[in-house]
Amino acid sequence: MQEYGNRRISSANDIVAQGFMTKVYMWMALGLAATAATAYYVSTSAQLIYMLFGRGMMPIIVLSLAELGIVFFLSAKVAAMNPTTASALFFVFAILNGLTLSSIFLVYTSESISSAFFSAAGMFGAMSVYGTVTKRDLTGLGGFCRMGLIGIVIASLINIFVASEKTSLVIAIMGVFVFIGLTAFDTQKLRRLSASVGDDDTAAKYSVLGALTLYLDFINMFLFLLRIFGRRR
Repeated sequence: MQEYGNRRISSANDIVAQGFMTKVYMWMALGLAATAATAYYVSTSAQLIYMLFGRGMMPIIVLSLAELGIVFFLSAKVAAMNPTTASALFFVFAILNGLTLSSIFLVYTSESISSAFFSAAGMFGAMSVYGTVTKRDLTGLGGFCRMGLIGIVIASLINIFVASEKTSLVIAIMGVFVFIGLTAFDTQKLRRLSASVGDDDTAAKYSVLGALTLYLDFINMFLFLLRIFGRRR
């Protein structure tokens, strides 16, 4: 009897987790669509391209700081927000990221961008499934990947001054593996979070935050793959 009860509880938890993750993936897909549409539209406008990239680095620096600000603010304050505010901030972030990523259409061929995108989608999907089905605790993997991410950031900053193509390639390869690991870890973490989000409003807010987390995993994986295999115009 107790075993039957445990199965019912486990089944109920699985349904809750599935519903929560469906919302996460939905928001993530919408965010990616907003980013892609913005980036492509900007790349077709000579005026917008000049405004973003023809006046030095300042516009991109401002956009990048605004993106970081939204990520930190949403992560820190999501519990106090209503779902509408959280989703609005997520879409603002996605559009701003589309503005900064519009340059890839000027640097790389369309075939390279498509190839990198679908490769990233395949890797992301596989690791997200792994993070869903594995019984192994991925906390250690997540900590290791976060340490690797810090190393990548430091190495990238140093390489700005060194400007080594070999170092850049090594960083990109490391980046792919780091975000492969983070995708699995973050998926597992979000499924566990689903058990504690409670009411609909809380679940809605945290599904947006979860979408932002997986969105960043995917985008970074895509960009590193593009740096490795992308053909320049």
